[in-house]
Amino acid sequence: MSKRDYYEVLGVNRNASAPEIKKAYKRLASKYHPDKNPGKDTGEQIKEINEAYEVLSNDEKRARYDQLGHAGVDPSVGGGAGHAGTGGFSDIFEEIFENVFSGGGRRGGGRSHQGADLRYDLEISLEQAVRGTEVKIRIPTFVTCKICNGSGAQPGSKPKQCPTCGGTGQVRMQQGFFSVQQTCPQCQGQGCIIQDPCKNCHGQGRTQEYKTLSVKIPAGIDNGDRIRLSGEGEAGSQGAPAGDLFVQIHVKKHPIFIRDSEHLFCEVPISFATAALGGELAIPTLDGKVKLKIPAETQTGKQFRLRGKGVKPVRSSVAGDLICRVIVETPVNLTQEQKSLLDSLQQSLKNGDGKHSPKASRWFDGVKRFFEELRS
Repeated sequence: MSKRDYYEVLGVNRNASAPEIKKAYKRLASKYHPDKNPGKDTGEQIKEINEAYEVLSNDEKRARYDQLGHAGVDPSVGGGAGHAGTGGFSDIFEEIFENVFSGGGRRGGGRSHQGADLRYDLEISLEQAVRGTEVKIRIPTFVTCKICNGSGAQPGSKPKQCPTCGGTGQVRMQQGFFSVQQTCPQCQGQGCIIQDPCKNCHGQGRTQEYKTLSVKIPAGIDNGDRIRLSGEGEAGSQGAPAGDLFVQIHVKKHPIFIRDSEHLFCEVPISFATAALGGELAIPTLDGKVKLKIPAETQTGKQFRLRGKGVKPVRSSVAGDLICRVIVETPVNLTQEQKSLLDSLQQSLKNGDGKHSPKASRWFDGVKRFFEELRS
């Protein structure tokens, strides 16, 4: 039987972040807990959830899965998804409950916790997004305590092993036929007890500070893209690795251009005379001005494409186009003389039996037929 898509199993989209995947996994593991489903066999659901999380929580395996699907993580074809799907139900059950109740189970050993990932919303101009730039940001974050070097203990003292869990950070509770591993209530999963906490960080092993980072914005980045700064997130507790910082890009609204992927769009107002007689306009681009020839009898809404004057995306070497849509502007604030001239022009155009305004003539002919059909 074919396997379900792992993202579908966890109920997340393909762009989900690591914290979102972990949150979905914990929610589903708790949902299918045997204690919440008395009389039901939830073994298959637990197995499927665990297998999906095993792959999507690992950057390398997730990349292979995104590229090759299940074949990229199948142990039978090499480089598979670890023990997911190969062990017995008891192994899967144990791993799920270690993650649900101990905040990481085997990976963390209960002694320390990796720092949380952080997000920073950065607003840049369209010009910066297209050309690339480097900006400095200042963020509040937790950093490793400089006094105790992350141990949480006052210099000269050391944390002592927790007598309840023996340093594992977890205790095993028997519930009927099931053995459930939970966070140690005495040390809160740390595996040790700090009797003389550091006065600078109060035993946390980290302190809150502001830090300034330099972020390189690659040319062609688009609104909604993210830049990952590895290890620049929150510091882990008691010396554990720091999380990552994700810089979320927001491109400001531009007064002239609208971007759609690699293409740029803009509206160009032209005068009635230019539209009728033709002419030449100076059109702005991100590289400077270019001349655009407007042919005679141009109608409003006509689009002109300037090849290669758009954006070169991050993952492409080919620039898009600039698409200009002309809008014929009706003159305003006319003098009496100008009104008289336009009135004379209008009378002259009417004598052309509709040849000067073919669209209007066809439309009025259609209206006439419409009413004739209503009367018949």
